[in-house]
Amino acid sequence: MTVRGKTIMITGAAGGLGSQMARTMCRAGAIVYLLDLDEAGGTALEKELRGVGGQAFFVRTDVTSEADWQAAVDAALEQTGRLDALVNNAGINIRKPIEQMSMEEWMKMMQVNTGSVFLGCKLAIPVMRAQGGGSIINMSSVCGLLGHLYTPEAYTATKGAVSLLTKSVASRYGKDGIRCNAVNPSPVDTPLVQELFKDPQRKAERIGEVPLGRLATAQDVANAVMFLASEEASFINGVLLPVDGGVSCD
Repeated sequence: MTVRGKTIMITGAAGGLGSQMARTMCRAGAIVYLLDLDEAGGTALEKELRGVGGQAFFVRTDVTSEADWQAAVDAALEQTGRLDALVNNAGINIRKPIEQMSMEEWMKMMQVNTGSVFLGCKLAIPVMRAQGGGSIINMSSVCGLLGHLYTPEAYTATKGAVSLLTKSVASRYGKDGIRCNAVNPSPVDTPLVQELFKDPQRKAERIGEVPLGRLATAQDVANAVMFLASEEASFINGVLLPVDGGVSCD
């Protein structure tokens, strides 16, 4: 998949999913900007990637801050002159059912999970239009496709919003050569999920609903993201791509 020489920005880059995306893109020859609030984790990942010959740059970023977003975009433009792909990967999950969640918690979920995608799209679109195109990839969820018994309502609401925001951007800005797609994974085998699955009942419930009988890996998701960023996906626009082992089949 052709991403060599592309400037690619990834939010939540220091986390389990984001870091695997960054490794995958760097191995393929992309110039990768690592956006995260976790300065220690982001700096360590930058060092790791540069140590194996990758082109990686960490930018400490609060993805709910428009000023931080602008600074990150400006840094990429100053160094490479382009922004070929943006991966809006950052997100949180306050694991409470709706009847136990406060309005403050609800709004925090919206601010991080949807507000960050809004800001990323807002600032990437003018750059991509001016250069003749680009690819925006939004991390949604299988819960952005369907209601889910085991998932808090707030998370589902935010990911549903991301799914339809993706289609809206794809529809409006396709004429500018900007493709916007989403990846909709089922639970991914990251350290956070491994911690949750220390409860055997929870683990059995979640794996039991996957027709392929296992969790997604971070590499499964990274492969899908790299495809959508690549030249091979040049006619893919407005797609919600489930990486879910068949959970969304029903």
